[in-house]
Amino acid sequence: MDKKEVLIGFVVGIIANTLGTLLYIVLFSDLGIPETFRAAVAQGHVGSLLALGAILNLVAFFGFLRLRRDKRARGVMIATLLTAMVILYYKFF
Repeated sequence: MDKKEVLIGFVVGIIANTLGTLLYIVLFSDLGIPETFRAAVAQGHVGSLLALGAILNLVAFFGFLRLRRDKRARGVMIATLLTAMVILYYKFF
């Protein structure tokens, strides 16, 4: 049962990060979503874009903690750490 709760939190974390990134692009970019992502890759700003999208993970994390869903909060934390690893990959490679 614990693995299922962590998996749910992980999926929520990935979805929150994706929605946060898309929301940031829609609100603050003059280009479309694919064009903005291509420009971020070309200019080396993908890590920054992903980090700004991960702000929504804070909402999910503290929401799960408030509801006493600690295992789900752990899954959100794992998703955030995965995002950090992707950001490190883009920064160094």
